[in-house]
Amino acid sequence: MCLLTCLIPLIEGVTVCSTTAFHSLPLFVSLSLQDQHGARSQHQLIHSGFKPYSCDLCGKSFTQAGSLKTHQLIHSGFKPYSCDLCGKSFTRSGHLKTHQIIHSGFKPYSCDLCGKSFTLAGSLKKHQLIHSGVKPYSCDICGKSFTQAGSLKTHQIIHSGVKPYSCDLCGKSFTRAGHLKTHQLIHSGFKPYSCDLCGKSFTRAVHLKTHQLIHSGVKAYSCDLCGKSFTESGHLKTHQLIHSGFKPYSCDLCGKSFTLAGSLKTHQIIHIKPYSCELCGKSFTYRSKLTELSSYPLWN
Repeated sequence: MCLLTCLIPLIEGVTVCSTTAFHSLPLFVSLSLQDQHGARSQHQLIHSGFKPYSCDLCGKSFTQAGSLKTHQLIHSGFKPYSCDLCGKSFTRSGHLKTHQIIHSGFKPYSCDLCGKSFTLAGSLKKHQLIHSGVKPYSCDICGKSFTQAGSLKTHQIIHSGVKPYSCDLCGKSFTRAGHLKTHQLIHSGFKPYSCDLCGKSFTRAVHLKTHQLIHSGVKAYSCDLCGKSFTESGHLKTHQLIHSGFKPYSCDLCGKSFTLAGSLKTHQIIHIKPYSCELCGKSFTYRSKLTELSSYPLWN
């Protein structure tokens, strides 16, 4: 009876026997129960919030010494586990296994609100924060808020001005490797996403979705100053710069200033006139102007 009264509460997780009770059990049972009790105590530290083990390189803290050792592998840059399909490398074998699920295409976790599916339950949980509208992480420099701390860290790189990822074809630089990969699709010319209404094709599905808003006629974003409406919030922000009067982009040749870099590029074409008339020598910025001149009766 003594053995049973000691075992049952341990197995059910209700209470823990005294240390003396362990010694009254058979040796193999006593050791097994002590191991379970130790594991349970280790786990409970997570809920305590106590993290006595800190990384000397980045300051991140951990509950257990083993977790700190695993973390320190990140700083070593050593990634011995590689994916056979895409070549991506990982510090831990568990991370490789998790990554390989992506290639299976199996996405069993779906969002009840928007239907988007995910490979991992954790990814779904992170996604669901978007629908909550809660953005507790704010940028000290520009005030932009984010749902996740990781998103804020990624954003803050923008303010640093560091763009270590450059395109071999055009030289354009990016803050993140993922942005470079997305950009490189432009050079491939591969546009698998087509609009059913006008036939226009796009490199990415998200660009197609953005384009389709044009056909809907819905312009949900309006300017408070002039009332002009836009399909996308980004277009509204760009438009609002006009009202600010801030023109940071200046032409080196004539000094004219512009609100947007794109407007400056368009303007600079004026100073370049690559299309010349063989009869009179007059030059034009656009081929259409040269064609228009040659169609006059004088030249026929």
